[in-house]
Order: sequence, then C-alpha cells, then structure tokens
Amino acid sequence: MRVISSQRVADAVALLCVEASRNLPPDVLRAFLSRRAGESPAGKDAFRQLLDNAELSASLGLPLCQDCGLAVVFVRIGQEVRVEGGSLRDAIALGVVRGYREGFLRKAACDPLTRIGLGDNSPATVHFEVVEGDALELTLAIEDASADYSRAEVLPAGSGAAQVREYVVRRVADACRGVCAPVLVGVGLGGSFEQAALNSKRALLRPLDRPNPDPGLTELERDLEAAINRLGVGPLGLGGATTCLGVNALAAPCRQDSLPLGVSIQCHSARRASRSL
Repeated sequence: MRVISSQRVADAVALLCVEASRNLPPDVLRAFLSRRAGESPAGKDAFRQLLDNAELSASLGLPLCQDCGLAVVFVRIGQEVRVEGGSLRDAIALGVVRGYREGFLRKAACDPLTRIGLGDNSPATVHFEVVEGDALELTLAIEDASADYSRAEVLPAGSGAAQVREYVVRRVADACRGVCAPVLVGVGLGGSFEQAALNSKRALLRPLDRPNPDPGLTELERDLEAAINRLGVGPLGLGGATTCLGVNALAAPCRQDSLPLGVSIQCHSARRASRSL
C-alpha cells in the first residue's frame, strides 16, 4: 500500500489552480496556430489577439480570463493508494482555497439561492475514478460561464447519428450567442442521464490532437466539427472558418428505448492542468 500525505495533495491542487489559470494547454495553442492560416482577415486578427493574450498571461503571471470560474477536479486513484493526514476530498478543497488565494484568482462560488459569495471558491466539484495501481492522478479543469450553455437530453428511441448531429449543432449555435468562440465541444453518448452529462465534461480533458481510440466516434467527431464550422460564427464571433476547434466524444452503453446525450461547451480559454503523485 502506497501512502500519500493529504498535504501533498493540497499542494498539488493549489499549483494546478494557478497553472491552469495562467497557461493555455499546448494542444489548444497548436490549434490556434494551425487554424489561423486558413482564416478570414478578421479571423486571423482574432487568433493573433488570442495568442498574444496567452503569451502575456504566461509571462506576466496573470489569469487568461477574468472569469476564473469554479474548480472541477477529476481524480484517478489507484486501489493501492491511501491518503493519510486527512481526507482526500478535504485536501482538494484546501488546495483550491490556497490556489485561488495565492494566485489572486477571482472567487466565483456563491450560495445558489442567496447569491452571496462564499469568499474562497471552495469546495471544488470532485469526480472520483478508482483504477488499478498505486498512482494518484489529478486533473483540474476550470468551469467558466461557457458551461452555462451545456445541456443534457434524452433522445427518443430510434435516434442515431443524424439526430445527435442536429442536437449538438443546435446547442453550439445557441451557445455562440454568449460564448467566446472558437469553442471546444464535449459529447457524452449513452449511459444513464447523469453519465452522459459527466462524460461530455470528461471528454474535454482529452487533448485536441489525441485521436479517439474508438474509430466510430472519430468519424462522428469529424462530422460534428465540420457541421459546427459551417455555422460561420468564426473566432470571437467575427465570422470565419473556425467556430469550433474540436469535438471530443465519449460513449457508454445505454437502454434500447432511449439515447442520453450530454453536450459540454467550452470557450477557447480551455483551462486544464494535470499532475501525478
């Protein structure tokens, strides 16, 4: 049995909060660069601004966006790992409090009814996955206002790729009225209702340039991306070829009489970071 101290977990989460807020993932930066060449003049200038923003954020130690959102932590914990000195969930919460305080990040968490700010952005939303081995992997994603346009639906029996495409494209078209394009889109297919929603969020953790291990989903992803880009919203809503940087899908078996479908919308500031302990 491998023992990891709760303090080490809290330290790691605090660093992830700051790292994710200041440094755009390399796969997103590569997507900016590769898409810029084929853009309209307005689209090219928009990508220039996004790249300049990413460079300034990293060099000056400032957040990529003023919306520092909520911390969502995905935990993969090996069966041979034990956290001592406190609970794993409490350690993650402590790390979020420290990270948002030490990184001078805006605290967005509030009471859902009174709307009074909680002051420290804790607790984080935490999703646990137990796996084999003795490693502890933490991935922190920042959920900003673009998530306001995420949705989950149960499509009727007989629904297939065409109905999925229609729903996803409609959701993105609606989202682009209030989200800073180009967007990243996570799609959760099948499973239970809540699993579809979670899988759509989890799908966004896969780097844009890492192929889907399921060939059938790869084809669906390309089809959805092409259909979304035909909307013509373009970078920062100025028109152009790139409304969507990529679509990532994750599937699970479901009942025969329905098709749960989750769609997570993420703006171009796709802030996520990972660390293994």
